[in-house]
Amino acid sequence: MPNPTLAELAQMFDHSLLQPQLTDADLERGCRLAAEYAVASVCIKPYAVTLAWGLLAGTGVRVSTTIGFPHGGHLTRVKVFEALAAIDDGAVELDMVVNIGKVLTGDWGYVTADVAAVVEAAHDRGAKVKVIFENALLKDEHKKELCRICGEVGADWVKTSTGYAESGATIEDLKLMREFSPPHVQVKAAGGVRSYDTLMAVRAIGVTRVGATATKAILDDAKTRLGLA
Repeated sequence: MPNPTLAELAQMFDHSLLQPQLTDADLERGCRLAAEYAVASVCIKPYAVTLAWGLLAGTGVRVSTTIGFPHGGHLTRVKVFEALAAIDDGAVELDMVVNIGKVLTGDWGYVTADVAAVVEAAHDRGAKVKVIFENALLKDEHKKELCRICGEVGADWVKTSTGYAESGATIEDLKLMREFSPPHVQVKAAGGVRSYDTLMAVRAIGVTRVGATATKAILDDAKTRLGLA
């Protein structure tokens, strides 16, 4: 794999602005940082999608938000409503959480219909969907089946975690998700990518997006490593 440019690395980032304690001022600062570093998107709390859309218009930074976050237990019709409301407010990428309890139950018909409903609603409106597994709570057999389902229903990404379980992305899980997802489904790492070296390691696996709060620190280090600082 050729050495990446700084711009290519920046386009791997969904700058995460989801912590419950973040104030409106914090969210605004996060959006401005995202624009300064020309990342792919900000993933912001749903009520602030309109704020982000206004701040990021014309910058090239996309607005993303969460659906069914953080535990995935919302009714499917509520997830669809959330998705459509977010798109109305300006979101173009949606990070939805699977129904974790239904995954562990093995009710794959329910899980498939749940994910498919959000994917269909989003795609009908030109938005993309990242499906969050919450791997820390699952066995490999669950992760493999979720990869198959996401490929079947046309999800755009599979994603490791919400960032709020006891652990986030691992190299082993990312390799599994890349191996068992069809080529048209991308892989996003969330929770645990906090350094340039980790970013490069997950990129080598085939990860195309990372959810991170340490965006500035990682990309500043990237500038130094690439001889740009």
